[in-house]
Amino acid sequence: MTPQALRAALLAWYDANARDLAWRVGPVDGRAGVRADPYRVWLSEVMLQQTTVPHATPYFLKFTARWPTVSDLAAEEDGEVMAAWAGLGYYARARNLLACARAVASDHGGVFPDTEEGLRALPGLGPYTAAAVAAIAFDRPTNVVDGNVERVMARLFAVETALPDAKPELKRLAEALVRDERPGDWAQALMDLGATVCRPKGPLCDRCPLTEFCAGLAGGEPETYPRRTARAVRPHRHGVAYILTWGNEVALVRRPPKGLLGGMLALPTSDWRGFAWSDEEALHAAPVGADWRPMGEVEHGFTHFTLTLRLLRAEGDAEGLIWTPRSGLDALPSVFLKAARAGLGNLL
Repeated sequence: MTPQALRAALLAWYDANARDLAWRVGPVDGRAGVRADPYRVWLSEVMLQQTTVPHATPYFLKFTARWPTVSDLAAEEDGEVMAAWAGLGYYARARNLLACARAVASDHGGVFPDTEEGLRALPGLGPYTAAAVAAIAFDRPTNVVDGNVERVMARLFAVETALPDAKPELKRLAEALVRDERPGDWAQALMDLGATVCRPKGPLCDRCPLTEFCAGLAGGEPETYPRRTARAVRPHRHGVAYILTWGNEVALVRRPPKGLLGGMLALPTSDWRGFAWSDEEALHAAPVGADWRPMGEVEHGFTHFTLTLRLLRAEGDAEGLIWTPRSGLDALPSVFLKAARAGLGNLL
């Protein structure tokens, strides 16, 4: 195997099989000199962190229709952007999105820096995203390594070290294949191969352009790569969510700007802790005194913990809360939308 032969095989495959994505300039247009819009590349990469392409695409289309440039996004109020983000999860990404957009608009005249180093200096823009934007939007020969690329490298080279300890080795292996020739297409080809062929489960080795190079396939068990250590059990927390209604409206609060789901509209809740809330404690933590009635509970999983939310519902008016029509609750983060639907009998 030579790097040149491997690259030629993968780029030829990409030329024929590149995914048609809303933010992408395809290989034919790219070779004709059409450049990808850095704003669209950056926005898509932020949205795709921990999110699938089918789920992210409608949000991307909505964002780019409403805010067609980074300066348009930078000028928007925080609450509007956070509401538009609802459903994508990992809400710190939305806060970082705004911080980065405002830095590009105010410090760079609405133009993204065209180097990995310059992009890395922007707030909320990490090493992976900086490398991806530099390669895809500016054709810089950067080393773009996401989970898909890690999986491809682990299988190609039959890397026995388990994740996450294998990450530096996988990054070195990927870097050895980067060249000045078509770096943006190369990065996207690796991503596409991992997403569509070299899948986590059931890899489609019969469709892979790199079978003759793949040590994992030669060993007969490509699906066992990358090796993984046993996952730690996530801790479990308990909380109470309060569904206060007044006619057709539901009371919401704005969560603090820092922390989990920061800055998002939400149902009022108790603290989330490691043991269940008693009835007396739940009533004491309620946002207002009312005739609170139990409405069951919902379960929700976050990255680092799982959560049981007891649901209490009451009818009544109160000051200091944000009253929202039931039809507007779809913009809530998924945990609170789930709780609202359960507590209101799905009558949203």
